[in-house]
Amino acid sequence: MLRKFGIIAVLSLLVTALAAVPALATGTPVFNDAAAPSGAHVQTGTPSCSFGTDGLSVVCSTYELAGVGGTSATATLNAQYTATINCTNNGGNLVESHNQDVTTSTTSGPLTADKNGRLTVPSLTATAPTAAQILEQADCPNPNWDPSVAAGSIDLVSSTYTLHFTGFTGNFITIIDP
Repeated sequence: MLRKFGIIAVLSLLVTALAAVPALATGTPVFNDAAAPSGAHVQTGTPSCSFGTDGLSVVCSTYELAGVGGTSATATLNAQYTATINCTNNGGNLVESHNQDVTTSTTSGPLTADKNGRLTVPSLTATAPTAAQILEQADCPNPNWDPSVAAGSIDLVSSTYTLHFTGFTGNFITIIDP
């Protein structure tokens, strides 16, 4: 009888562990063919993003597109973070805590197709803002209070990756992770 409970417990842990593995990947890429030159397609690699092992960074893969003619493009990765801001009065007392949202943005810059109509899209990485970067945007209700970032409170909320072709409306590739 005890052996059955042990097996059930081990299987339950295994199922839980396997269910957690897909959480490392972000959303599925969505392609909008109307936002790209006719015939544009992924030649090598796979447009994808995943979370870094720290749980606070997002890394999007490199890949190559073909059939783009001479059209240039730009890849962009936006990551939204939140942190708890503590407001301390002149007496050194914690008066208020609130959340501060911060967005970091990484862009490839202009990407130009080669003479064969191929476009290599580089890897993009978004990393968590530092406490100092968050404090640049933080404020307290009273200007006499001092803001500080609560230790361990910086969290990744979501990320959005896009690839946009110059001269087209909309994005050819979008990957969203809520």
